[in-house]
Formats: sequence, C-alpha cells, structure tokens
Amino acid sequence: MTNNDVLKKLRVALKLRDDDIVKILALVDFRISKSELGAFFRREDHPKYMECGDQILRNFLNGLVIHLRGPMPEKQKSTPKGEKRTQKKSDT
Repeated sequence: MTNNDVLKKLRVALKLRDDDIVKILALVDFRISKSELGAFFRREDHPKYMECGDQILRNFLNGLVIHLRGPMPEKQKSTPKGEKRTQKKSDT
C-alpha cells in the first residue's frame, strides 16, 4: 500500500474535501495547493499523477491529530527530582 493509497483511504473514511486537507496541512505550517493535492488522488497511469512522499503524509497525519484533538496544551515546568515545591505565602 502506497502513501497515496493511505491518503485516499483517510480522505474517504473521514469524509474530507480538498479544502479540508489543505487546511489540515496548514495547521502544521505545510502549504500545498489544491492542484498539487489533486495529483495525489489521480490514477497511477495518469500523466499528472504524483507520488505522495513521506513528508507530506507525515505532515498530514500530524495536522490531522491537531484537527481532531485540538492543539497540545503547554506543559508545566517540572521541578528536579529530590526537590520539593515551595509555595510562596502572601502577606495578609
């Protein structure tokens, strides 16, 4: 199964349009036009067929995670092991 097949199957399973896929890729700062995207969904024997590379599929999957789950929350800074957190007491 090629990257093109994976992309096609995800597109159908999630009922995504070309606009949706372009927006999903934009979530991870990856710009692609609809015509470039359409080349991935063509038949292999079509003259304008393009093979979907690993980078495009990887960025699509990362963008899909953000699209479905939302952006990852920022992590809190942790204290080094062995040290206890001290809370500041306010003067009242």
